[in-house]
Amino acid sequence: MERNKTILITGASQGIGAGLVNAFIQRGYNVVATSRSVSRSAEIKASSRLALVDGDIGDRATTQQVADTAIKTFGSIDAVVNNAGIFVAKAFVDYTAEDFRTVTATNVDGFIHLTQLAVRQMLAQKSGGSIVSITTSLVDHPIAGFNASVSMITKGGIDAASRSLAMEYAKDGIRFNTVAPGIVDTPLHKDNPKDFLKTLSPMASISTVQEIVDAVVFLIEAPHITGEVLHVDGGAHLGKW
Repeated sequence: MERNKTILITGASQGIGAGLVNAFIQRGYNVVATSRSVSRSAEIKASSRLALVDGDIGDRATTQQVADTAIKTFGSIDAVVNNAGIFVAKAFVDYTAEDFRTVTATNVDGFIHLTQLAVRQMLAQKSGGSIVSITTSLVDHPIAGFNASVSMITKGGIDAASRSLAMEYAKDGIRFNTVAPGIVDTPLHKDNPKDFLKTLSPMASISTVQEIVDAVVFLIEAPHITGEVLHVDGGAHLGKW
């Protein structure tokens, strides 16, 4: 009998992350979910196939604990969703050194440390693997008045790294893809007026959490897709509208 696959999910306590945890549990995966306060999440359904790790993903010790928990509890690491992210939007000249440290710790350090640990384990297992990271369509298609240049250093870096990694590990059967959402109906935007948010895509629409979850599930399980960016943004990546 084939063993259940084990997936690591970061930024898992609410919004897209919690939606991913619930979706992969439903699909029969073992899930190790992490965020600073994931054990207190009201959005994640309890399961015998779920392990929770509280901690800052920008801290190497947290990523090690996530990987160790997967191996000790479930015996493998087969997939990762790098969902944790901090988004700081402000004029370029207003970014501080502390802003930069904050966004790079979560968005880049967390991505590198957890993905390294997962890939090492996947190579040892010799059964391939799948890593999907959440970026944004703003990486390639900025929107006038929506200033987020320093945040884009991190998200653009993940896009570029994922393409390089897709090539580096293609022969090992380890796939790397990204999902680039536009505006998603999550707690991040709870204080933003919906009418304004709808102007940020040519379809004048806001994605649901489920739509992002569906895109991630597709890429995690698509055996011949690697190095891809899947935009779920109502067409915002197409350019001016």
